[in-house]
Amino acid sequence: MPKSVKYLLIGSVETYSGKSATVLGLSHQLQQRGLDIAYGKPLGTCLNISAGTVIEEDVQFISHSLNLPENRVLPTLLPLNEVTIHKRLRGEDKTNYQQSLKQEYLQQSPGDLVLLEGAANLSEGKLFDLSLLQIAEVLDAAVLLVGRYESLLSIEGLLSAQQWLGDRLIGVVINQIPVEQLESANSLLRPFLEQQEIPVLGMLPKSDLLCSVSVGELVKQLKADVLCCSDRLDLLVESLAIGAMNVNSAVKYFRKRRNMAVVTGGDRVEIQQAALETSTQCLILTGKLPPPAFILNRAEELEIPILSVDLDTLTTVEIVNRAFGQVRLHEPIKVQYITQLMTEHFDIDRLLSQIGLNPAAALS
Repeated sequence: MPKSVKYLLIGSVETYSGKSATVLGLSHQLQQRGLDIAYGKPLGTCLNISAGTVIEEDVQFISHSLNLPENRVLPTLLPLNEVTIHKRLRGEDKTNYQQSLKQEYLQQSPGDLVLLEGAANLSEGKLFDLSLLQIAEVLDAAVLLVGRYESLLSIEGLLSAQQWLGDRLIGVVINQIPVEQLESANSLLRPFLEQQEIPVLGMLPKSDLLCSVSVGELVKQLKADVLCCSDRLDLLVESLAIGAMNVNSAVKYFRKRRNMAVVTGGDRVEIQQAALETSTQCLILTGKLPPPAFILNRAEELEIPILSVDLDTLTTVEIVNRAFGQVRLHEPIKVQYITQLMTEHFDIDRLLSQIGLNPAAALS
């Protein structure tokens, strides 16, 4: 392995923190600097089985978004799911995955920098000797951690991670900071972490767009029937509204929101009508009651999908909220936005300095 190849492992303290978004935004800047990058995700956690083949969706999406040639996409060593875990626990899988990691990731010379995406948290993969720290040690990789901002208490997970990772941790990105809390995060959180020798390389404001979920994803999660506009399932939903009040209150409520999914009873025709005339991306009707023809016709005119679910309102709302918490980045508009966000709020020069990469030297 040529000594010039560097490995950067992007991990997180908890799931859905924004690792894939960070990889994409970072990769774009690295490519602009003329660096030859490769990408890999040793543990498969976003799996789709198609025609008998297991596809790691993040790997497929990111390699496609970055236009990476095949020799710059490193293989996923195993899918992390119930089947592989059972085999390991029963002793049927005795594979030395650290050896596999060395063979697949170190015996090639994939460019200047290999970006690796970790699993959900610091310990996931430990059963296979592929926790975040174990991968970093086998590959002599630097670690960049992505943390989701919940409150100032978010600092505790990062402090624990520093203790766990030691000198391998070269910086953190703090993600999804509500705009109204950016000032306190910058004036309190950033200087404190820097004092603890945790470089803060990026602080990203929360974005409704990045937290949005497609109507198609809601259809899948809710096992919904699509009553109209099945060609508009790529619409992005940024907020959820529940149409359980009287129609006058509902109209005022709906007008304050944008790009929403409205959950209401199949029998609440006046609420359905009000929702269609405001910033609604889809109507979700509970109770398996079909809407009247004029509602379907109006929805068709406005190109707003109507979904029907065999669930009560509370269960429907819980599933939709969970979908918002597990948002993936697989829409081109989100890729454009995260690229812009990272360009504005991430210190790429400091990162390159931390990992000892000089773009000018890489180009020569």
